[in-house]
Formats: sequence, structure tokens, C-alpha cells
Amino acid sequence: MDVYLPIANLSVNGFFIVALGFVTGVLSGLFGVGGGFLTTPLLIFYGISPTVAAASAATQVTGASVSGVLAHGKRNGVDYRMGMVMVGGGVIGAMFGALLFRFLQAVGQIDVVINVLYVVMLGTIGGLMMREAIEALWPREGGSKQPRKRRHHPMVASLPMRWRFYRSGLYISPLAPLILGVLVGILTMLMGVGGGFILVPAMLYLLGMSGNVVVGTSLFQILFVTMVTTMTHALTTKAVDIVLAGLLLLGSVMGAQFGTQIALKARPEFLRLILAVIVILVALRMLYGLGIEPDEVYTVDLL
Repeated sequence: MDVYLPIANLSVNGFFIVALGFVTGVLSGLFGVGGGFLTTPLLIFYGISPTVAAASAATQVTGASVSGVLAHGKRNGVDYRMGMVMVGGGVIGAMFGALLFRFLQAVGQIDVVINVLYVVMLGTIGGLMMREAIEALWPREGGSKQPRKRRHHPMVASLPMRWRFYRSGLYISPLAPLILGVLVGILTMLMGVGGGFILVPAMLYLLGMSGNVVVGTSLFQILFVTMVTTMTHALTTKAVDIVLAGLLLLGSVMGAQFGTQIALKARPEFLRLILAVIVILVALRMLYGLGIEPDEVYTVDLL
């Protein structure tokens, strides 16, 4: 089933796009990541412009997040107060990211920047996650097998004006999740990702949140920030391909429910190791793409 994408100006296999949405939806339910970190690179590999891929993937992430939040909310796995603070920061970050996106687009560097950001961010996060998962699964001889109690970073503890986040079991300054939300909002705008692959580790190791609410709270923040990002892209960059986004949404909504059920039964350490391997493989493929000559050296952007 071939489908024509008007904004991307490309004919694609519709079943492949739906299947890609399903896979990223499963990742959303499993790990609390929007799935955009995988969707955008795979769309680029398929021949879709990085600009269109990033903007359209943000729409797909919204659908996957809605499904995931509903599933985690039923088991009280969402800290709504923490989520709203991060949503506020994410909206601010998305607005700033929109200005940066337009500037890079105007100077003709947006495609390169998107690719480089993926290589750096995915390589770094994937390496850290893999090390942590390996240490948890196969602790060093003589080391303690009991997991250490999570505590927030000393820099977070030094911030003023503390609030209680009861669902997360924290008493910290709202400035920490607010700043984290701003950074994720910028990345969401530039890269078409929900930011969960950065947000989840940061919530665990910087904020010290309870593990049973991290995934749901991450999806809650991603849901609203990607909604704002999609609207901003549609109004400013005009790079959202509604046909592409619709096909991705169709698969991701189904996949998110499936992934959530797996997450409730699987061992978290194994899930983190699998995610780390996927992230590193995608980063290596993006790095390879930066080092080879493209099929088209020059592109024309009609705005």
C-alpha cells in the first residue's frame, strides 16, 4: 500500500509507517520515552527530510503519550504535580526551540544540526544507560547487590523554595524540574523527540524520583510538550506532514498499550539494557550517515 506524503513530496509504503509507529508506541509504554528518538532517524534513513521527519514525529509522540499516560494513570503511576511543573518548563523550552529552529532553517543548517544532536545525545545517554544496566544485572565481585536508595543530586538539594511532591516521595525545589522541562522542550522542538530518553534518566538520577512513577510522569510531560511543539511546527515551519503523522499515530496508539502491559511484568534492568542497545545502534547509524556523501548534495527549501 503506497501512500503519497504531500509535504515530504515522497511516496512510501503505508504498512511500513504504521509498523514503525507501533514499534515506537511499544517503546513508549515500556520505557516512558516518546519513541521519537527512534522514529525520526528511521524516517530519515527511509529518505524523508530531517526537517519533515522531526516535525511529523512530534505529532506521533503525542498520540503514543496519550495512550501511555492513560494506562499508567490507572495504576497511580503518574505524579501530576511534578508533571505540571515540567510541562511549564517544556512549553517555555519549545517556544525558544522554535526560534532556534527557524534560525537554523534560514541559514540552511537545520538538517546537519538534527543529525549531530542525535549522534551526541543518543551516544551519551545510551552509553550511560548500558553501564548502569550492566552493573545492576551483573554486579562486581565483592560489591553490594542491594540497590542504593535513590537521592537527588546535591545541586538540586541546594536550590531554594522547596515543594513536596508526595507521589514521587520528594521535597525539592520546583526550579529543578522546571529547568529540566525547558531543556527537554528545546530538544523536542529541534529533534522531534519527546525527550524521554533524557528525561527518564534525569528524573531517576538527578531528581531522585521514585521508580514507580517515573515512566508515567515522563509520558505526562511529553504529552503536553509535544502538543505545543506540533502546533508550533504547523504554524511556523509548516513541516508537519499530516498523512505521515496520521499513519504513525495509528500504529503508536496500539503499541503503547501493548508496551505498558510488558513493562508491568518484565525486569526493569533487562528493559534498560535493551533500550541502551537500541539507542547506541541508532547513534552509530546516524554517525555513519554524517560521514558519507548524501544522494543529493543540495536541497531546495520552499517556504
